[in-house]
Amino acid sequence: MTRVREVRAFLRSRGRGSAGLVDRYVAVFGLIMIVAVAGQPVSGVLAGLAEPVDPARTGAGVALLAVLVAGLLAAARAAGPVFVPPADASWLLLTPLHRRSMLGRSARVLGLVALVAGLLLGVALPAVLGAPDQLVWRVLGALVLGVSATVGGMALAVLGQSSQTWQFWLTATVAALLALAVVAVSGQLRAVLAVAASAPPAAIAAAVAGAVAVSGVLARRAWVSLDRIPARELVTASTRAGHVANATVGLDPSVLTWVAEDNHWRSRTLASRRWPKLPAPLALAWADWARVARRPGRLALIAATAALPAVLVQAGGSPAVLGVAVLGGALGVTATAVSGARRDADNPGLARLTGVGLRPALAARAVLPALLGGVWATAALVVLAAIPMAGAVPDAGGWWAFGPLMAPALAAGALRLARRPPIDHSLPVLETGAGAVPTGAVFWAFTGPDLALLGCLPALTAMTSPVADLGPYLLAQGVTGVAVLSAYLWRARPARN
Repeated sequence: MTRVREVRAFLRSRGRGSAGLVDRYVAVFGLIMIVAVAGQPVSGVLAGLAEPVDPARTGAGVALLAVLVAGLLAAARAAGPVFVPPADASWLLLTPLHRRSMLGRSARVLGLVALVAGLLLGVALPAVLGAPDQLVWRVLGALVLGVSATVGGMALAVLGQSSQTWQFWLTATVAALLALAVVAVSGQLRAVLAVAASAPPAAIAAAVAGAVAVSGVLARRAWVSLDRIPARELVTASTRAGHVANATVGLDPSVLTWVAEDNHWRSRTLASRRWPKLPAPLALAWADWARVARRPGRLALIAATAALPAVLVQAGGSPAVLGVAVLGGALGVTATAVSGARRDADNPGLARLTGVGLRPALAARAVLPALLGGVWATAALVVLAAIPMAGAVPDAGGWWAFGPLMAPALAAGALRLARRPPIDHSLPVLETGAGAVPTGAVFWAFTGPDLALLGCLPALTAMTSPVADLGPYLLAQGVTGVAVLSAYLWRARPARN
């Protein structure tokens, strides 16, 4: 056997047969259901494209689209993006079979993902820029531009997997998209975006032709480069995909964070330094501080995301979106500094050997996440107050003071998030009108965010229903945050082995 098709046919003949009529029926029925569910919101968006768009929100909308595309490229770069099943990577990848034929299936799946993402991007473009006339042609041009952008970006990610030179161009593209987002949200591109929104059909056709040509060239080169992807890169990507598949099948997303953290530190050599003279609980928590300090790039990325709530408000987000963005973003930032608490909960026997009690250890470990979450929330609220929008923020001063007062509750939520047990799949499944809802997964998902929501309820209330006098809300937030953290530390119990 010298061809991949023959090998796969041999494996299918020894295992499960080809897809039957029932399998095809299930696949087609699932596709129809996806179209039916997504059809209503998409049709609503298309129906609203003819309405005028506020020019003040165009820049923020373009910034959000640029950040989303940059995130897609960064995710594709982190994922591989080309890989084969782990079983094939363990033995079939090192055989003299044609590499491109072996990776063709993965490349076609990537193309399908890029097509779907491009269609969504194409629908979002006229929704952000507006379509003053010739709606059909502008929407068609936006769809082709969106698909060309995502296909070209995915091809660039594939090329980056095979060559360090293309890896540089992929990084440069992500940096350019982020720079475009910064310039767009600052309002410097308002005139350019207005011209693009009212461009004549000839200019749209020229832009579409250029985008199709560039994406076609990149896709062709990416297809040819499949033969040159190193086996080491493919094995790493396949192992990572296997971990993701196991976490998906087991419905335990926490496995992904373990895998990401272990992969990051496994390839690095750390210098040995003298441990600072601190009390025992603080010395135990010093590892979290060192872990955060050794990743300055992630700290810079966290600092940059503090502007996202303001961008969402500029793009037309409601006060509810503002509150969710600030609280969710601050909790996400806080959760990046609780690795020590998570490892203690995963291995309580090793934690007991340190000789530090659970409550003092948790209190010491709460300092860093409280600091990060409080600083991020303060920065987000400062940026938000600097870009006022009607009905989005109160006019009274002291809006930034919610950030430090939210810090204790955010730390309590992050610690509870880190110490939560795996999903309990033995819990019952609730039948609702929208389908079956596994209560184990729901309880697992709300373990941690529920405590942060409870502790930040005064601040969230002030964000969603702005008032003129912030004093009572600030006082209530200070008391609630400290009370939630104190109650969590008092109620903390050692994890079971």
